[in-house]
Amino acid sequence: MQQSSQLSEPLDAALNFPANRFQLDNGLTVIHQYIPATPVVVVDVWVRAGASAEPDEWHGIAHFLEHMIFKGSHRIAPGAFDWAIENSGGMTNAATSHDYAHFFITTAVQHLPEILPSFADILLHAAISDEEFVREREVVIEEIRACQDDPDWLGFQALCESLYQCHTYGRSILGTEMQVRERSPNQMRCFHRTYYQPENMTVAIAGGIEKDAALALVRESFKEFSTRSECPPTVVRAEPPLTEIRRTELRLPRVEQARLLMAWQGPGVESLQEAFGLDMLSAILGGGQSSRLVRELREEQQWVLDIVCEFSLQRDSSLLTITAWLEPQYLERVEMWIRDRVNQLQHVPVEAKELSRCKRLLSNDYAFSTETPSQLAGLYGYYNTIATAELSVTYPQQIQQIQASDLQKIANRYLSPDKYAIAVVQPL
Repeated sequence: MQQSSQLSEPLDAALNFPANRFQLDNGLTVIHQYIPATPVVVVDVWVRAGASAEPDEWHGIAHFLEHMIFKGSHRIAPGAFDWAIENSGGMTNAATSHDYAHFFITTAVQHLPEILPSFADILLHAAISDEEFVREREVVIEEIRACQDDPDWLGFQALCESLYQCHTYGRSILGTEMQVRERSPNQMRCFHRTYYQPENMTVAIAGGIEKDAALALVRESFKEFSTRSECPPTVVRAEPPLTEIRRTELRLPRVEQARLLMAWQGPGVESLQEAFGLDMLSAILGGGQSSRLVRELREEQQWVLDIVCEFSLQRDSSLLTITAWLEPQYLERVEMWIRDRVNQLQHVPVEAKELSRCKRLLSNDYAFSTETPSQLAGLYGYYNTIATAELSVTYPQQIQQIQASDLQKIANRYLSPDKYAIAVVQPL
């Protein structure tokens, strides 16, 4: 298997990319795919302004800003945009991660000329008034408090903090209640005017609007940006490889079942084929009813109520996690069983039948996740934010190229039975 970066060898991605990508004169990237069969259009705006962009002393501000965007601009009153899009039968939402923040609307094509200018205005010219800032801060704090009552969230956050002790991926996207209370409207305005700039944004459009009309609307709606600012410098530190087993234990009230969470670091987008190989190993271990850990630990041994293995592709370092829900007396034996199965991946090649099943499963999942305008706009925007949009369509081809020997090499490089992070959540 080639170890070179797939960013420099994109498997003819540009030739196979079904959408069009443009860069406007101001630096804004626009990705458009015309889908004539639908009367709906989705506009998904991606910004490289996630939690990893926050200055060290400004934790939580990226997610807080996501809330404040919908509080309007100097031209659009708080709540007016939500009313306008809902009144036209559309919907809007947003999300913040470490690598990005993104905001999307879904509406009928005929309503886009009146909706898109307002959507762009609240994104580019967010008012962030003192009064609305104070009011929305309490909403954000309630969200943090709700997460503090969720044992799955607490376990996952403890796991990430243990796994990523240098990189920003280890800290909570939400921040803490104290950190959010320390934020100021001026800090948020500075963060917004630093990162919500054209060269830092991708506008992905998919649906029943043709290219020329879509580009004309985007050019007009996204032509004026806020005056630039400059936040304190952000330092993102590389995470060194694990050299040990890192253990964290939480004992919580009102927890009926224990949770066992294990995690390994993987490559980021600079080694995309290896990352996709980890995705395949994740499916082999715990992706569906016929996967190894589900079959053995849930169906045969009946030591767990459920178990899943998940892979997350991130810009700097991907993440493979295994989560099991179980009774406390099975914690030790389940961990040892998982370690044994990870060790097996390093030394025993995956059989052809299982490899074929896994490729079919992942290829079908990809096909099912690229059926709607919303899914396509999200896929293109996400990849263009962490890498390039064209790479989004290479997934099935790269999956089909991976062989059993490649998976064995990837397991030896990234999955170790003796080097991982583990978090255990138990009842008090």
